[in-house]
Amino acid sequence: MKVLIADDEPLARERLARLVDALPGYSVLQDMAANGEEALKLIDDLHPDIVLMDIRMPGMDGLQAAARLCEQSNAPAVVFCTAHGEYALEAFQVSAVGYLLKPVRSEDLGDALAKTQRLNRVQLASLGKASANADTHQPRSHISARTRRGVELIPVEEVLYFIADHKYVTLRHCEGEVLLDEPLKALEDEFGDYFVRIHRNALVARNRIERLQRGSMGHFHLQLKGLPNETLTVSRRHVPGVRKLMDRM
Repeated sequence: MKVLIADDEPLARERLARLVDALPGYSVLQDMAANGEEALKLIDDLHPDIVLMDIRMPGMDGLQAAARLCEQSNAPAVVFCTAHGEYALEAFQVSAVGYLLKPVRSEDLGDALAKTQRLNRVQLASLGKASANADTHQPRSHISARTRRGVELIPVEEVLYFIADHKYVTLRHCEGEVLLDEPLKALEDEFGDYFVRIHRNALVARNRIERLQRGSMGHFHLQLKGLPNETLTVSRRHVPGVRKLMDRM
C-alpha cells in the first residue's frame, strides 16, 4: 500500500515516515506535501492508496484538500494526523477514515492503516455523509467515537448493543466498547431497522439475538451471539416484542 504524507512540518513528516516504514505492507512515497495544494497534485501524479494528512497547513489546509478528494470517484483513503482534537466532526464530513492525535503512536497508526484496507470504496464514500443521511433518512454505515486514540469509526454491522448510563451511551462492539454522547433515542430512530429495544436503557442488534431465558427470580435475560459469558436484562414490558421478533427469525 502506497502512503503519501502531507504535513507542513518537516520533522513531523520524517517521524510519520519512520513509523510507516516500520509497519509491514506499507511504503512511504518519497515525494511529500507541505500543504493541501501539493497533496492534491501528488495524489493526481502518484496515485497513493492512503494519505496521512495534517489539518492546519498554510494555503489549502487538510480539510479543504480532503473535501476536494470527496469529489473524486477513486480517491485515496485519508487519515488525519493532527495536534488539534476539535476538528473531528469536520474530518468525518469529508470522509476521513481515521483521526489520530499527535504525537501519533505506532500502534494507533497501524490500526488506522489497517482500517483503510477493510473499507471498500462505497463505504469510504459514505463515511462523511451523516448530515446528508439525516435529510434522506438513511442511517450511517459507521459510528464515530472519541477515544484516547483520537476518533474511532465502528461499523454499524459490528455493534452488539447500546446501553445508556446517565449522560453517555456505551457502544459494545466486536472488539471492545466506546462511549458516545448521542442519545439512545436518536440511535433508535436512526438504526431501528437493525436494533431492538429490550429495556428503557438498552438496544441490541437484532441479528445477534441468540436466546431469551427466564431466571429463577422471574427476570428475563438475553443471550447474544459472540458474548457467551454475558447476558442483558430484558424488561417485562419489552419481552413480548423480543419474543415476536425471535419467532420471525
